[in-house]
Formats: sequence, C-alpha cells, structure tokens
Amino acid sequence: MALRVFVRRAGKSAIRKIAVLVVFVLALSGCDRDTPLFVVRAVASGVPSLAPFFDEGQGLGRDQQVRAQTAPGGLQQGDTPGLYGGSKQPTVCDVERLREFLTDPANERKAQAWATALSITTDGIPGYLDRLTPVLLRHDTLVKNHDYKREKAVPFNALLQTGIAILVDVEGLPAVKCSCGNPLRPFEGDTTRIKVEFDDRNEEWKGYEKASVVAVRPATRKVERLALVDVDEPERGINRPVGTTGKDDTTFDTRERRAVPDLAGATFGQASRTLADKGLAVAFEGGGLPPDGAEVTASDPPAGTELRFGEYVTLSVAGGTSEGSSDGTSTPPGGPGTSRSTPGPSDSKPSTSPPSSPSPPPSSSGPGSTGPSSSGPTSPGPTSAPPSSSAPPTSDRPPGSSPPPSTKDPTTSSPPPPTTGAPPPTTGSPPTSAPVTSSAPPPGTSAPATTDPPSTGAPSPGAPTASTTV
Repeated sequence: MALRVFVRRAGKSAIRKIAVLVVFVLALSGCDRDTPLFVVRAVASGVPSLAPFFDEGQGLGRDQQVRAQTAPGGLQQGDTPGLYGGSKQPTVCDVERLREFLTDPANERKAQAWATALSITTDGIPGYLDRLTPVLLRHDTLVKNHDYKREKAVPFNALLQTGIAILVDVEGLPAVKCSCGNPLRPFEGDTTRIKVEFDDRNEEWKGYEKASVVAVRPATRKVERLALVDVDEPERGINRPVGTTGKDDTTFDTRERRAVPDLAGATFGQASRTLADKGLAVAFEGGGLPPDGAEVTASDPPAGTELRFGEYVTLSVAGGTSEGSSDGTSTPPGGPGTSRSTPGPSDSKPSTSPPSSPSPPPSSSGPGSTGPSSSGPTSPGPTSAPPSSSAPPTSDRPPGSSPPPSTKDPTTSSPPPPTTGAPPPTTGSPPTSAPVTSSAPPPGTSAPATTDPPSTGAPSPGAPTASTTV
C-alpha cells in the first residue's frame, strides 16, 4: 500500500513537471516565431544616404513619387512583366557620369570597394555598367545595400521604397542605387522574418505594408528586354532593351488582353518563360520556386482565359518541391481555393487577394496605379541561356525625389513585348528539346510558401502536387 501511494504521488509530480516543461517549450517556440531574424533598415525615396559612394548633390539619379503596388509578396523573378517601372523621362540615372566617377584615378579606392561589393574587378567596371538598365521600383523591395565607410563597402539589409531609381543587371536584379551610386546585391534572408527599422530621416511611408514587400531573384535566362509600366501613365507599357537608358524604348498598351497559353505537360521553367513572354506575371509568395524541370499539370485561370499585362497565373506542378517549404510543396498565395490574378493598371489600390478572372481595364492613370504587380520584366531573349557569367549579381538602389507623376492618355506606339522566348509547351510530357535555363537547382534562398491549390486542373493520378503562383 505504501509503495502504491508513493508511485501515485511520484506520477502526479512527474506529470506536473512535464506539463510545466511543455508550456515553457511552447512559450519559447512562440517567442521564436515572433522574433524577426533579419533586421532591415528602411530607405525612403528622396532621402540622401549618410555614407554614399557618390555625392548625391551631383544629380546622379532622381527618385519619383510612386504609389506601391500590392504584390503576392515574397520572391519575384527578375524577368516578371511589370516588376519595374519607367517613364517618358528615362534619364532617372546618369550612367555615364557614374562611369566617369568610378574610372577617375582620384576615386580609385572607392572604385575598388564598389567593384568588390559586386564581385567584379575595377577593370570590369565600364563593361559592367554597359549592361545595366535604369528603372524605377514599383514595389517596396528588399536588397543588400552598401555604405562607403573607412574606404570599404559595408553591407546592410535594406528596404527600398517604391519610386527609388535603380540600375538592374541582365538577370533583372537590382545592382546600383542611382542617387548615391551605392552597389546592391540580392537580399538573402526570409522575406517573412524581417524587422524593418524606420528612423527620423526615413520615416514609415504611406502605403507601407510588411506583407507586400518583395525580394528579387534572378530570371531563369539572360534578359534582353525589360517590360516596364509607365509610372505616370499605367496604361502605357515600355519595352526597354537591357543596357539602354531609354532612347531605344518602344511602347504598348498594358490594357490589351492576352490569352493564357496551354501549359499542361510543359516544365515549370518553360511555362514561366512562356508566360513572361506573353506579358503575364510570375510570382512566389513566401517560398521558393519548384524545380525548373517539374511538370506542369494545370493552370488557374485555365488556358484561353484573357488577362491584362502583368496579371498572375497559378501553375500546379506534379511531384514538385519548393526549397524553403516545410512540407516539401510549393503553393500559390491567397489561401485554399483562391486564384491569384492581380488587376492591371487602375486608380484603385489592389486588394490582397484579387480574383482570378480578368478585371476591367483601368479608367485612368495616376501615381501608384495598381498596374501589374511584382516581377522583373523580360522580353525576347535566349530562352535557354543561363544568366550571363559576365554580369555578377547585384542588389540595392538609391532613394531620391521627384514630383508626382502626371495623368495622361496611354500611348500605343508599338505592340506588347514579343513572345520569342520559350515556345508554348504541349499538353504531353515535357518536351525534350525545350530550353532549359539551368541545371534545375532551385534558388538557394526562399521564404516559406503558403498553401493555395489552383481552382482548376487535376494532377496526374497518384502523383503529389504542388502549386505556385505565376
């Protein structure tokens, strides 16, 4: 009897201890989830850098007042149509002046620090600058920025406000912040685990939403042309050849409808390139992209649906896994059963979960219209060529200021971006001759994906599926 009582008492005591331990562990795990892992410094449009590479009083670059677009969030590929903006005043960044400054022997130490940050040599600076293209941000964008301190480039994570003028490279990655010349590299953290620090100079700006910030990942091919949206007239699209400053721009009407191609049976890489060539956006909310060779089983909206420039298409892939996803799947944003089709240019602010069906054309334009959401634009370029090794990755851009954009009638001087990229895939198995942009490894950095299966299309019997927003 005494032994039985002792066991009962000991059992109750052990249970109490275990319960306390479980509560303690849960509390710690909850705190850990809420604790941001990446501190990010806010960089507002038009605010001079405290430690610039280039004297901002010399007019190297000019930012503009642009309303941030609502994006699916997370990662955006550098060739997504409408990721960046432009204007009829393309000289937002004086590339020639930056070249003269960095090649001046008097600035040799700054040039060495600048080149080191971008993983190039000082001798390679002129050629590198020749491949950069000036654009304006249409989304609050995460980058790795660099200050110039003690003759070195000091990196720090930064959130660049919409409207900041930057130079992007041949992969569609931010490379230079125009107003101060500071080099930029890709943000390497989890976009969902950030803590943005604002200060007296860079106060929280109107329209800032933590859930809508984006980080740019390289396009799956070398980009030859960027498909931009005019920040002053969102109905006007701009095709800008990479490495030019605007003199060779052609224009198109962003309101023109384009049909979703039949992508079933194509690889994910082929499908994403085909959609980009069609002027339809590719985006990944919170997670990495599926393997380039993953087979597409369905799209939402389905093939034949007509969308405007920059709207999103959700792809389902068979047996695909997403790097950075805890359950091995890649899913589109928006929650179960919803499709992600972001409205094209308009005056109203886009909602966080736009309908999958095409929305009516915008009634007018203005600063911050809800044009195509995030993703680096591209245009006809080699669909099978991997990113050029001569253009190292970059990231970060400078803030600046400029008067609010005006409202004008759209210009349609030329058709929308050509679709000479990867040919539309067939409905069978992935074509063996289709272009492959890489050895298929997914990008090394990505944020956790959220589940959202497409509303249409059925996966192959018995094969696990994963969906991604495009």
